[in-house]
Amino acid sequence: MADDLDATHNGLVSAAGGVIEVATGIHTGNVRVTVETHSQRPDPAPGWEEIAEMPCHSPSGELLVKPMMDDPADLPSLASQGPGRYRLRVHALGRDTAVDQSTDDVVESYLIQSWPAAHQDALLVHATDAYGAEVRARPAADTQVIDQEDSLDTQTGRERDILRRAGRGDYS
Repeated sequence: MADDLDATHNGLVSAAGGVIEVATGIHTGNVRVTVETHSQRPDPAPGWEEIAEMPCHSPSGELLVKPMMDDPADLPSLASQGPGRYRLRVHALGRDTAVDQSTDDVVESYLIQSWPAAHQDALLVHATDAYGAEVRARPAADTQVIDQEDSLDTQTGRERDILRRAGRGDYS
């Protein structure tokens, strides 16, 4: 569970309805994700283009990385100390490589660090990629049409529409 945070706030990570979402540059494809759990605040890892932090709370003691459309990835729980409050630091690299494209190549990498911590507001630690700047510049209510596949006449478009509406709490 996380406090609601609009993605336009930091361009990398957002939260709504207790779900944390990382904004990838690619439209469709795989990304490389590494998870590190720590007992105390680590230093940010060097060499990343975007880094953002946010608070979260795991009442169950499980905090899992899950792709949008698949089963959870085979990664350890970010809630390494069991139920409680945590801080997440998300690092991103390569989001400018294939913006809004589908790719079979892995062109983006993410590092997610977690550690037990009292609540602190979200924080943008490092911001250098163009995609993050673009996301931060968008008005919060903007809906961006990416390509023809978003048409409600296609299966992909219908699925995206369902996901967009669900993200707003519209289940009609």
